[in-house]
Order: sequence, then structure tokens, then C-alpha cells
Amino acid sequence: MQDAENKVNNDSLVETSDAVSKIYEFGYLLVPTIKEEDLSVNYGNIKELVSSFGGEIIADDMPKAINLAYTISKVVSNVRSKFNKAYFGWIKFTMDSQKVLELKKHLDLDPNFIRFLILKTVKENTIATKRFVRGETYKRPKAKSKENEVAVPINEKEIDKEIDAMVAI
Repeated sequence: MQDAENKVNNDSLVETSDAVSKIYEFGYLLVPTIKEEDLSVNYGNIKELVSSFGGEIIADDMPKAINLAYTISKVVSNVRSKFNKAYFGWIKFTMDSQKVLELKKHLDLDPNFIRFLILKTVKENTIATKRFVRGETYKRPKAKSKENEVAVPINEKEIDKEIDAMVAI
């Protein structure tokens, strides 16, 4: 009897430990064939999709047009398309780990995504920002003006004597 009670208690512990929300970041590339006017609608749909799977959005960024470092090809409906540009966006959210797998399966079916990546991350802002150092900054010395300089004739014998003196040491 006690074994059955222990098993029930252990099963409930497993269920609660799986239901712990974790923090994820979802980065994605959208096809460049989306019109600028429709981009905000697609962006809203992506946020709504994350929310519909129980995700709470922490931070996000509207997709922006970028040039890709290399050509990416994707097959959609038996047609291979090649992309040199895309819309890049990201969303940071909390969600149960089981729900993230369901979200991934749903995103795999969407033809508007060229690629996407879902990573575990931390809640803090990890975006690198420019840092300014206080204090004196390096100032390049000014070049001497050549207006006041006078050209002096070169005496080859004196130069040879100086070179011989340096070499003899």
C-alpha cells in the first residue's frame, strides 16, 4: 500500500518538475517576399503564436530587413527558392519545455520562415552595447608644418663618417 502511495507522490513530483517554465530566445529569418505593409501583421502573428502556446514574452524586436552573409535555399511546396535578403527578428519568452517542442513543430510547417532557432537563455539583457570610457582620450600629435622648414644640402662625407662611427661601436 505504501509503495502505491509513494509511486503516486513520485509521479506528481515528475509532472511538476516538467512544468517548470524556462527562458528561451527565438531568432528567425522571414522570407523577403513579405510586403513591408504586411510585416507588422506577421510579427503580431508570431507573438500571438508564442502566447497561444503559453509563452510570456519578456522582450522582442520587430523584424528588420538584412542582407544575408550567404545564399540560403529553402524548399517550399516542391519549389526551391534562394534568398540573399531576409527579415531578421527575435523574441525572448518563458515557456514550459514541453510546449516549446510543440511550438517548434508548428513553426516548421510555416512557409514564411527561412530559418529559425530556439535557445535556452537568461532573463537579463545580454545584448552588447557600446561602452564609453571616461577620462582623457588619446589625441594624435599634430603634424609639423613644412612651411617654415629650410632645405639643407646633404654632405655625403659627413653622413659616411657618422655611419662608420655607428658601425665601429
